[in-house]
Amino acid sequence: MTKNAKKPSKYVAREPDEKGFIHYTDLEHDTWQRLIERQLKVIPGRACDEYLRGLELLDLPRDRIPQLDEISSVLKRETGWAVARVPALIGFETFFRLLAERKFPVATFIRTPEEFDYLQEPDIFHEIFGHCAMLTNPAFANFTQKYGQLGLKATPKERAFLARLYWFTVEFGLLHTDKGLRIYGGGILSSPKETLYALGDEPERYDFDVLDALRTPYRIDIVQPIYYVLNDLQQLQQLTESDLMAMVRQAMELGLFEPRFPPKDAA
Repeated sequence: MTKNAKKPSKYVAREPDEKGFIHYTDLEHDTWQRLIERQLKVIPGRACDEYLRGLELLDLPRDRIPQLDEISSVLKRETGWAVARVPALIGFETFFRLLAERKFPVATFIRTPEEFDYLQEPDIFHEIFGHCAMLTNPAFANFTQKYGQLGLKATPKERAFLARLYWFTVEFGLLHTDKGLRIYGGGILSSPKETLYALGDEPERYDFDVLDALRTPYRIDIVQPIYYVLNDLQQLQQLTESDLMAMVRQAMELGLFEPRFPPKDAA
C-alpha cells in the first residue's frame, strides 16, 4: 500500500530534466514493454469493464515508459485526478496527503530484470498499469480521495485498520458482474500470477463487508488467501458517503480475525 519510508530501497526514482522530461534507459523501456505485453495477454475476460475502459482512455504506449503528464492529462479530464512524481519510498503523511488532493503517487523507477516477476516496492508499472485506469472511474476515484482524507486525520492504530480496507479494495478487490467475477484491484491487475490465481479455485472469496475487510490480516509477499467481492463499484461510492471511521473504531473493538496464512518466518 503505502511506501514505508523507514525501510530503505535499492531503487532510485528518476528525476526530470529542466523541461520536465524524465529520461529512461533502453533497458528500462524494454522492461516496460515486456511487462505490459505480458499483462495485456492475461487481463481480457478477467479485468472489469471499468478498468478496461480506463486502459483504453489512457492509451498507454507499449514500447516506452509513459511520461507522467500523459497520464495526468487523461485523469484530469475524466475525474480531476493527476499523478504525482515521488521518490521510491514515501511516508504515510505524504501518501495520504496526495490522495486527499486527488494526486496518485508514482515512483519514477521500474523494476530490474532480476525482479521482473515480483518486487515488494510499487514501481511505475504497478502504479500506472495497475491503478491509473481505475482512477478514470468516478466511484473509485472518490473513494480513493476519501481514503486519503481519513488517513490524514487517523491515529497510527486507525491507519493500520484503514490499510486493510485499502488492501482489500484498491489493491486486491474483485467485482461481481453479469459476466461473472472480474478484477478491479491494481495489485492483482499488475501481476500475471495473481490475475490467474484470484479467479481460480484456490482462494476464498467473500461478499464485501467493510467490517470484515477492516479485520482481515494480510501479507504483502504472498498471493492472497482471501478476496472480498463488491456487488458493483457504487459500493465504493456508498463507502465514501458513510461514516467509515465509526466502522474503523468498531473493527478495533472487535479485533482482528485469525490469519489464514502462516507467519512470515514459518512460511
